[in-house]
Amino acid sequence: MNSKISDKDKKDWDNFITTNENLPDKDNNFISKKIDKITTFDLHGYSLDQANEKVKNLIFSAYDKGFYKIVIVTGKGIHSKNKKDPYISEEFGILKHSVPQYIKNNEELMSMINEIKEATIEDGGSGAFYIYIKKKVTK
Repeated sequence: MNSKISDKDKKDWDNFITTNENLPDKDNNFISKKIDKITTFDLHGYSLDQANEKVKNLIFSAYDKGFYKIVIVTGKGIHSKNKKDPYISEEFGILKHSVPQYIKNNEELMSMINEIKEATIEDGGSGAFYIYIKKKVTK
């Protein structure tokens, strides 16, 4: 151990040991702030038009509030009523593919987005996707 410890450091150490004050956990504060900047929304039960409108509003809101990620749950489309319409593919869920395509075709929305990608299995896997939001530019 270093024998050249200043008197001030010794005094600070003694004060630290004798007080019962809790030190803030900086790691937990960081994790908490990061978690608060994620929002999740489940589109089950929405029509395509309703889902697109809801996602558009979510992106605008997340961008304004400084969120960095949105988790959109669309489902895998296995309970979709596609089988009733022979012109709709039975292999693809409507929202699963159409909502991300709607976003990608909207320049205004894409100007607020860094990336769109499939969610991990913990968040729904192929039945969900992530939207990573850009930081809002303030002038």
